[in-house]
Amino acid sequence: MSVNFRALLSLFHRERSAGRPMVLATVTRTEGPTYTKAGAMMLIAASGEYAGLLSGGCLEGDLAEHGRGVLESARPKMVRYDMHGPDDLLFGLGSGCEGAMDILLMRLDAASGWEPVTRLVQAWEARLPEEWWLVVRSQDPAWPVGSGVFPSDGVTFGAVRQPAGLLTGHGVALGIADADVLRLQLLPPPRVLLLGAGPDAPPVARMAEFLGWQLTVIDHRPRYATNERFPSAELVLGGGPDALSELLSQPHRAATIAAAIVMSHHFVSDQHYLAALATSEIPYVGLLGPIVRRERLMSQLGPLAARLRGRLCSPVGLDLGADTPEGIALAIAAEIQARLAGRSTIEPLSQQRQIRAHTPAAALSDPIGS
Repeated sequence: MSVNFRALLSLFHRERSAGRPMVLATVTRTEGPTYTKAGAMMLIAASGEYAGLLSGGCLEGDLAEHGRGVLESARPKMVRYDMHGPDDLLFGLGSGCEGAMDILLMRLDAASGWEPVTRLVQAWEARLPEEWWLVVRSQDPAWPVGSGVFPSDGVTFGAVRQPAGLLTGHGVALGIADADVLRLQLLPPPRVLLLGAGPDAPPVARMAEFLGWQLTVIDHRPRYATNERFPSAELVLGGGPDALSELLSQPHRAATIAAAIVMSHHFVSDQHYLAALATSEIPYVGLLGPIVRRERLMSQLGPLAARLRGRLCSPVGLDLGADTPEGIALAIAAEIQARLAGRSTIEPLSQQRQIRAHTPAAALSDPIGS
């Protein structure tokens, strides 16, 4: 989704444990510049508390009010916000986005059989991808608005009356007449390796946690590679380069790693880290240190250096003028975020002639039925 799904988990688990229904708000369509795009989600509790952002805080309070009505009626509701020009100010929202959003609100309740978020939460916590198709407009009584299916196995949710003939082949088509279906894909959080756990590494780990990345920390020094220093990391491993080689030998783990940051400040360890990464398929490898150190390391790698050249970023990070551990961590995280979003070049938004179409790396959403 185009929202950090992890932001929804605390509210979801708390309300579900208490047996209280919630409202799921999903952006189904946008026009022009908007804070989020189709697929972004927000949870609203009966108390009005919410988790997740669909705007910069401009629409959420109003959506919470709409959510109360959905909780009471148990009927889906489509809400449209048109922020083009001065009309936005008339509604008292003042978002200033100059775009429009359609948002579908649905009661999330085990008793009513509308339970897709439970499966999404389970997939997220298991670090597995999941795809689901949501009916957002329909004239077919067998597939009302808010119903849908998980195409991988044909499990439906909502008031589906005729699931027969739902799938052809392996999740290829929905048999719905005169309907719009939003196709959504939930991808697990990106896995990032932090190779070096010295004094400047915890700020990088905190930035990774803030962005929702799944972090593995490795160091050859036992006093640095501790869970106490990196409480948010998925794994903290001693053993240095040997531990990295062991990790990369596990295909189910290696295939999910999106980025590696080499920053042990120890020349020989960094050399061995780079040698192991050269034989991997990890698309982004960042190396801390000046250019002259990078070239010395590359010369020591011999033929392996050629396998790193296209994906090695060194000195690591964007040129933000950073000169503190926290600033350097921000510069590193910013470069990785840009790569995860598919940006080959990075420039200030103020210098772009036209804002690029925003397709979140973790969201695929498009009408597949009409």
